[in-house]
Parts: sequence; structure tokens; C-alpha cells
Amino acid sequence: MTEKSKDKVYEDSISNWPEEERPRERLLKFGPNALTNAELLAILLRVGVKGKSAVDLARHIIRETKGLRGLDKLEPKDLFNIKGLNLAKIAQIKASIELGKRIFEEPKKLEGIASSSRKAYDMLFPRMRDLKKEVFKVIFLNSHNQVIDIVTAHEGTVTMSNVYVREIINLANKFGAASMIFAHNHPSGEPKPSNEDKEITEELVFAGRIMKIKVLDHIIIGEEKYFSFADEGLIKRYNTNFDKRK
Repeated sequence: MTEKSKDKVYEDSISNWPEEERPRERLLKFGPNALTNAELLAILLRVGVKGKSAVDLARHIIRETKGLRGLDKLEPKDLFNIKGLNLAKIAQIKASIELGKRIFEEPKKLEGIASSSRKAYDMLFPRMRDLKKEVFKVIFLNSHNQVIDIVTAHEGTVTMSNVYVREIINLANKFGAASMIFAHNHPSGEPKPSNEDKEITEELVFAGRIMKIKVLDHIIIGEEKYFSFADEGLIKRYNTNFDKRK
């Protein structure tokens, strides 16, 4: 961009901008990677407010929410406090963020998930890292280690009393699952397992052994890091403990 073009002052409405400067036209011509976060968000907003173009409004929203992750974290009711956002715009923003997360859950992205804790983490952490409460998920796999489904078993603090082992095993039988991977998040950001996390995992391994459903791993998701029971040798230890009880 030349110094002369930097000095251009366009009218508030993007429709009044030169076509080569409009976010939507630039996306179609150069691809989404050519646009800034504010320009991409502006395409979702479509229009701005009095005195602000959609791009200006998008920049304001990103500043107010401290970035895209902050925008994701906020509940719709909190976004209403930002001037220029209404029900329709909030719904569009939240829907687009959710679609982005679901890309990671497409079957082609799940290939090899059973062979690597890192692959399971990479798939789950965009959805789970910023949650304000603990969520316990179960990934059910078939005999070829292909993902059958990902189910939320519990929301709230994970304890032995609320992770219903029998219900999880019943679901595994319903899906015809051959194996399972468990995952839950720690809102504190520290993925180190508690004693209760260890007790729950051992109980699930034991239940799986009885029903001939293999537990491959339990992953605790923190802030940009995770803990894998399999990688740390705990799944193997629990299987050994089960064998000793027989």
C-alpha cells in the first residue's frame, strides 16, 4: 500500500469503499489468509453502526474482548454489552466460531487418534481449553480404532459420585465400542491429575476390563498443555492392578 493510499479516508459504509479495499471482495480474490482478524469478523457483521464501518466495529469488538479467544469465551449475554452488537450479529459470530471448532472433529481429522495422545489433545483442546467448568468427554472407538462418537458424559466438577461408570459402559455397549479414550479439562490451566482423577481412571479401566472394552487413555487438558495417563504409564499400571486382583 502506498503512502498516498494510507491517507485515504473512506466513508463509514464499506459499500462506499473502492472495491479492491472491501473485505468480502478481497477474500474472494486473494483468499481468507489475506485478511486480518478484524476484516474477517467484519464480513460476518456485514454492517457497522453510525460513525463506524463494519471493520471499525470489528476492531472495537476484538479490543473489547481481548482477542478472538476472548470473544469465544464470552457468553452471548455478555456480548450484548458491546455497543453495535445485536442478537443477529452475536448469533452469527458464535455460529462461525462453533463451525471452526467442529472442523477438528471431522472424521478425517480423527485418523490415528488412538495411536497418539497428542492427536487426541490437538482435536479436543480448541473446544475444551477455555471452558469455565470441568467437562468429562468419552471418545468411543471401534475395533479398527476409528472414532464412532464423542460424548459429553458430565459437566461440572469431576468426582467419583458424578462420573457414572455404569452409564459410560452402557453407552460403549450401545455403540459397539471396542475401546475408549477419556478426556476432561482443568479450568485452572494446570493439567496435573488429582487423586480423584486417578481413582476415577482406575475404576474405569477396571470396568472396561470386565466388559472387555479397552481404555486407551485419559487426557487432562490444561492451558496449552495436557497430561496423558497412557504416556505416564498409569493405564498400564491400572491394568496390572486389575490382573493382580483376579
